[in-house]
Parts: sequence; structure tokens; C-alpha cells
Amino acid sequence: MIRKIIHIDEEKCNGCGLCARACHESAIGIIDGKAKLLREDYCDGLGDCLPACPTNAISFVEKEAAAYDEAAVLENKKKLEAHSQLQQWPVQIKLAPVNAPYFDGAKLLVAADCSAYAYGDFHNRFIKGHVTLIGCPKLDNVDYSEKLTEIIKNNNIKSVTIVRMEVPCCGGLELAAKKALQESGKFIPWQVVTLSLDGQILDE
Repeated sequence: MIRKIIHIDEEKCNGCGLCARACHESAIGIIDGKAKLLREDYCDGLGDCLPACPTNAISFVEKEAAAYDEAAVLENKKKLEAHSQLQQWPVQIKLAPVNAPYFDGAKLLVAADCSAYAYGDFHNRFIKGHVTLIGCPKLDNVDYSEKLTEIIKNNNIKSVTIVRMEVPCCGGLELAAKKALQESGKFIPWQVVTLSLDGQILDE
């Protein structure tokens, strides 16, 4: 059938992944550093991905394509729930490039190293839809606030979520993130989620 479907210009694509996060049908994936339409029948033709693209690499085309298959989309989403939701690399705060393209328009997750081990559904509850940075101030023995300040100041960060454990050493991560938010000079929505040692959400 002839229908409206997205087209991705790989020459313009910078691999930021914002389109994949914007697509409610999980029709777009990042493969070899470029956005790809994974299956034509996953694309509903509504175009939520278009305004998310910072390089205007996505457009509509009218072409012969498989019909949108809602059942296939739902089945794929079920499979994805068991898969990694990580969308970028590296994840360590001290290794992440300050001006990496995936920070543009990102919802930022700043998480304690051990939090993903404590909370069973960490990928779906926290990582999904976020750019993830992890660290442990006790092990790294560094002040993360300077690096986080530069990331927030130099990029269009939409929100910041801090996930920490209830242990005292995680307080350093929370303080660093809060200091970075203050020193960036920006007003950005933020929240702190505290996890117990047995993986329960104590406060959010």
C-alpha cells in the first residue's frame, strides 16, 4: 500500500538518539551510530520523531510500505522491556565528553554506581528515555560537580534525576548534582530518588 512513512537522511543524522526516544512505537533504533527505521510496519506515520531531530534528518515520504501493525508494535515493546534501555556510551561521569551530541535535549539521569544492582527494574524505571551518567564519589575520590556543571551549562538538558542509595557516601553524588544545577545558572526540573539497601524506593 502507498502510505506516509518517515525517511531518515543518514548524511544529516548525528546519532544523538533523540528520535528513538521520541518514537512511541519503538520504530527507530541507533545502529552503527546512525538512526534507522527498524521496520516499516512499526511506523504509524504520525511523526513524533520529526521535531525531536536537531539536524532535520527526518522527513515524511509517500511510498509503498507495509501497513502499520499495532499488534507487532505491542509484541516488540514487550520484548524490549527485558532489554537494556541504555542509549549512550560511556556512562561514567568522569569519562563522558562534555559536549557529546546525546546531551542535546536530554533528560539526564545521574545515578550511583550501585543503585542499578539494588533496584531490580532499574532500566525500565530510570534509564529508559534518559541519558545516563553514573559515579561513586567514594571510589572515584573526585568532585563531580565541575564536570556536571559543564555538561548542564553547555547543553540543552531538559531535566535531571538523581538516583542514590540511602548510605551516607551517596550524599556526595547528590550534593555534586545539586551544586552543578545551581552553578549552571539554569532553572531545570530535578528530583532525587533514594533507594534502600533491599531495593525499595524510600523517597522521590
